[in-house]
Amino acid sequence: MRGLRREELGDLAGMSADYVRRLEQGRAHPSAGVVNAIARALRVGRADYERLSALAGYAAADGQVPTELGPGATRLLERFADTPMIVSDAAMNVVALNSAFLALEHWNLTGDRWQWNVAWRAFCDPFEAFQQSESDADDHEAVLVTQLRSSLLRYPADTSLAAMVDDLRSRSRRFDTLWRAPRPVQAYESSATITQSDGDSVTLVGNLIAIPGDDLAAVMLTAAPRSRDETRLAEVVGAAQGPAVIRVGQPGPG
Repeated sequence: MRGLRREELGDLAGMSADYVRRLEQGRAHPSAGVVNAIARALRVGRADYERLSALAGYAAADGQVPTELGPGATRLLERFADTPMIVSDAAMNVVALNSAFLALEHWNLTGDRWQWNVAWRAFCDPFEAFQQSESDADDHEAVLVTQLRSSLLRYPADTSLAAMVDDLRSRSRRFDTLWRAPRPVQAYESSATITQSDGDSVTLVGNLIAIPGDDLAAVMLTAAPRSRDETRLAEVVGAAQGPAVIRVGQPGPG
């Protein structure tokens, strides 16, 4: 175990150094409890914990979608404070965003249970200020369905995720069609035009960036270099005031 001696890992995980040695040499098979203890001792992220469990032949302990923001996502938001960004969990629920994203003014609150879910809003309650071409909308929808299908396979015990997928399938014929016959994802990005309250608009490209250690994803919105949209985005973000990291809960950010 890199970074820790056997004795140190044994102390942290509540087992002997000799047992740790036998695990390393493949002469012992850990129980699910031992796997959990080792994961806690090593402070691994969710994805690494799942891999560790799978190697030992077990499913992850709770099977729930992790919602902790984590240091990696926090640093991303802090270091790109001038770039509109959201961070979502594997169920596509927004768990954090920055003030630059709020400055775009397009994410209105509805009071619905899934109001902070990217997929639910896209298919069931689209944003009026958010417009995409047919091809960009197709790409966006393909990514959302692919992400949710993968998450449901990884977290079959998460009842909230399953309930949301059922709700999407019953409310949106488009989602149900794509769920039964998903389109291949060409690129994890799409373009959209967002209209602000003053009537002006800005066209941005959203890129999906995986944060694997905590099974999160960030969407960063950027404008074409040296374009009118880049100038407009700088004006909008420059007028924004607020923290670089805003955690999201129900019914709104806080």
